[in-house]
Amino acid sequence: MPELPEVEHVANALQSVVAGRTIQIAELRRERLAPECTPKVFAKRLSGAKVNFVHRRGKHILLDLDNDRTLIVHLRMSGRFHHLSADDLDPKFAHAVFHFADQKRLVFEDQRHFGLMKIVETDDLYVSKELAKLAPEPFSEEFSVDHLHENLRSSGRSVKEFLLDQTKVCGVGNIYASEALYLSGISPRRKGRNVPKSKALLLHQYIRVVLEEAIAMTKTIVPDANVLGEGVYGEGSIMRWRVYDREGEPCPQCEAPIKRIRQGARSTYFCSKCQR
Repeated sequence: MPELPEVEHVANALQSVVAGRTIQIAELRRERLAPECTPKVFAKRLSGAKVNFVHRRGKHILLDLDNDRTLIVHLRMSGRFHHLSADDLDPKFAHAVFHFADQKRLVFEDQRHFGLMKIVETDDLYVSKELAKLAPEPFSEEFSVDHLHENLRSSGRSVKEFLLDQTKVCGVGNIYASEALYLSGISPRRKGRNVPKSKALLLHQYIRVVLEEAIAMTKTIVPDANVLGEGVYGEGSIMRWRVYDREGEPCPQCEAPIKRIRQGARSTYFCSKCQR
């Protein structure tokens, strides 16, 4: 599942490609991609609209349109965008296609069929169910140490599961939660309410550190001519994690073997010696 840095990367790539361009025709080829729209309604609401700009909230990509609507996109497990010319073939799992006047088109592909799109009135964007309950952005002033600590104090879940809750910490997923906990020296098994403020301060710091590292790394990626945001996360990632996906390898600090456990149906990687 892409996390904040990866979604930021894709949003920036889309901004460079589609901002200022008009969608001549919008096609919804898999109805469940946008379950609140029929293909006819999808086409009617998006065709003829100009993309003002592309931005992000949490893990959602937002296309602001000049007809006072916004298209919300969640990539989920395998969603990705292709910017194609008239001579290019559509990918096998093309679920939505946006045609432009120059015969180029933006294609949303989703092999695993988990991606989602929704069209909302722009005035209602931040009260939509997708965005209304999201925690503050991790680089915002609202996401303070006090904010994080107060939310931790009221949580009986493990701190790892707490970090994956987008209403508590926005944009952080499985990879960066493991990395931030490792740098903070916090066991992923510890209950949120048992994290002291001194550790919450470290966790707050390292959430930002690992996200900043990943954002900086994505800026070094040479984009594919067609695929927007490719090569950032998952098996093809160019990142080298400290603990994530390194089960059995030596800890960078103490050389004890990295362990893997299951929490909330997700794999957690940690050092049992450094993270007590």
